[in-house]
Amino acid sequence: MSDCSSVDYSLAAYQYTLPPEAIAQTPVIPRDASRLLVVESATGHQHRQFRDLPQLLQPGDLLVVNNTQVIPARLLGYKLGGAQVEVFLLEQQAPDQWLGLVRPGRRLKPGATIQFGPDPQAPLLTAQVLSTDADTKGRILRFEHRGNGTLYEVIQALGQVPLPPYITDTTASPDQYQTIYAEQPGAVAAPTAGLHFTPELFERLDQAGIGRSQLTLHVGVGTFRPVETNNILEHKMHGEWIDVPADTVAKIQATKAQGGRVIAVGTTVVRALEGAAQAGPLHPWQGKTNLYIYPGYRFRVIDGLITNFHLPGSSLLMLVSALVGRDRLLDLYEQAIQQHYRFYSFGDAMLILPEAVLPQATPI
Repeated sequence: MSDCSSVDYSLAAYQYTLPPEAIAQTPVIPRDASRLLVVESATGHQHRQFRDLPQLLQPGDLLVVNNTQVIPARLLGYKLGGAQVEVFLLEQQAPDQWLGLVRPGRRLKPGATIQFGPDPQAPLLTAQVLSTDADTKGRILRFEHRGNGTLYEVIQALGQVPLPPYITDTTASPDQYQTIYAEQPGAVAAPTAGLHFTPELFERLDQAGIGRSQLTLHVGVGTFRPVETNNILEHKMHGEWIDVPADTVAKIQATKAQGGRVIAVGTTVVRALEGAAQAGPLHPWQGKTNLYIYPGYRFRVIDGLITNFHLPGSSLLMLVSALVGRDRLLDLYEQAIQQHYRFYSFGDAMLILPEAVLPQATPI
């Protein structure tokens, strides 16, 4: 089945109605007890649990995960004079400079100073507004800190790990919004498909002969920024930093040479691998990618995908639509709603096996 010959590129075509009670506010415990909607063929699917993954994949398959770590990107400070200011860090642009969203932003013109820390007379951290970023409407901030330690260590001490705005009533702790393999600080949101893994599940996957490799994509505004153009082709992705290391490329090449499948754990892994292969065969790569994947895209690297359920009208929903088709995906979402699946960051997951991928979406 293919709907690429008559793809609907209107934003309205990627909307669906989600009951508020379907938005997961707290993760399940243990993590791998979450539900898993397995898309196993062009027409078939089944309802399983995430801990069933070793039985659903094949020996010789390779899981690729994103080892980024969420930083405490939410800082509460005050403007000179006492007004409270909230800064949400988006991206480090230089050793002492960050792009951040600032509230209230209208009062913080270039030259304004924000202070952070419990003592207004001796702030531990200050940020000067250098300029406004036209793309994100954020501010370029130059930071200075007092005392020992690096700038990041001071930010880590003062900041809070941000949860998505749709999580409004949660008992979750910050470590529950990190994958168990998070090790490269830099993300402002978690690669949520990886939140379901446990050490015990990894051990069972190893015993089943299913390989694993890592890369890094620091989740930023490019991932969670909403699509606001009525024609989705006019949406511009903000660049996000990726590192696809040589050992991961080698494992992918070996997996494919031996007939195994490459299963991406999350849409960020898809964008990193596909971004590193835009100029030709997959190769080790560091830098920014602003790759935007929507229906009609021809995948170059991945064979299947593990992913959570995504917001209506989001670029992530469009990426998954490129694998299985928009109509099929929205029908699967409707069935997930009827079956009381939990949606979004702390919610349940979906496994799209290679047999379910549209013919024109299979890797080159």
